[in-house]
Amino acid sequence: MLERNAVIVGGNRTPFVKAGTAYAQASNQDMLTAAIDGLVARFGLAGTKVDEVVAGAVLKHTRDFNLTRESVLGSALDPHTPAIDLQQACGTGLEAVIYAANKIRLGQATTAIAGGVDSASDAPIVVKEGLRRALLKASYARKPVDRIKAFAKVRPADLAPVPPAVVEPRTGLSMGESQAQTTQKWGISREDQDALTLASHQNLAKAWHSGFFDDLVTPFLKVAKDKILRPETTAAALAKLKPVFGGPEGTMTAGNSTALTDGAAVVLLAEESHARAQNWPVLARVVDAQVAASDYVTGNEDLLLAGARAIPELLERNGLTAADIDLFEIHEAFASTVLATLAALEQGGITIDRARLNVNGSSLATGHPFAATGGRIVATLAKMLAEKGPGSKGLISICAAGGMAVTAILEAV
Repeated sequence: MLERNAVIVGGNRTPFVKAGTAYAQASNQDMLTAAIDGLVARFGLAGTKVDEVVAGAVLKHTRDFNLTRESVLGSALDPHTPAIDLQQACGTGLEAVIYAANKIRLGQATTAIAGGVDSASDAPIVVKEGLRRALLKASYARKPVDRIKAFAKVRPADLAPVPPAVVEPRTGLSMGESQAQTTQKWGISREDQDALTLASHQNLAKAWHSGFFDDLVTPFLKVAKDKILRPETTAAALAKLKPVFGGPEGTMTAGNSTALTDGAAVVLLAEESHARAQNWPVLARVVDAQVAASDYVTGNEDLLLAGARAIPELLERNGLTAADIDLFEIHEAFASTVLATLAALEQGGITIDRARLNVNGSSLATGHPFAATGGRIVATLAKMLAEKGPGSKGLISICAAGGMAVTAILEAV
């Protein structure tokens, strides 16, 4: 079979906003549909059947069991377009791109849309186990008296809802609490975290000001620009913030940690010859990808540093070194996550040039709607590589819950 290249044609996302603000009344389906429709409008796909749409969300209601298909049906795409929900925590968006690219390379698809969405504003509220069991029992009861009996063992404490939280089931620790342990273990300073945070805001602000995002973002609910971005922030302002993880002596603040965020992002992929026949932009091809997982439960390894395991394997398999990579995109779950990842890579002999890292800002300034981050990064990186010219290479690394990481290499063609 002839080699088929899966290429990134373009992307589209909503502006990202802080949870509980402009998109507080919007659902995952609303946002994902809006992101898809923006992409459809940009590339003239209205009424077109795409071979598959691949997306997902981390925070999902039971009603969203077929989220991506429902979003497609609400969009301007041909309703014959099939869709699939995929989820790998914060790696969802990038894993969706990899899934779609592999289908294209295998000849199972010619065009695909991939990405993700998350609404921290619309997070499902869980009920206590006692009430859950009573509700299920009542739903199966045939007689009114049996429905009443189903609630006989429910106690007042069972009526209190369980507040949503991003907590690892194996450790009971939140992402921030886990990262605080990593921050201390690797000796990451507050000053370095704040400096990386400041650079993220400055770089993102410059990118917006230059018009870089004009063909990557469409307005949603009267929001036209990322709202978490603080172009006016300074090192002095960041230094005044109190720790939120790691106790009173901790170094992780609301400034150098990502905010809970709402938003959606998608990417259009196609087989290269088809994209050229359509006169679509051919920004970059998906070269290869690698996932990894860390043994964080025992405490021997760190929850969010699996990227330091995946990156060396990905580079080695492709006969590359860090010097061969023109641009790096390491997801800024926390500033200290990026810094600890760089330190862990250096221990293994891989040094990343900071001048090539997150040059247009990343999650600290943009925000992090969990499943949407991969689509945002892929579209951004593909455009930057295309601007650099053919042969330019970029590497993406996104850490995820469960001690996982998803990495990929793109190359301008």
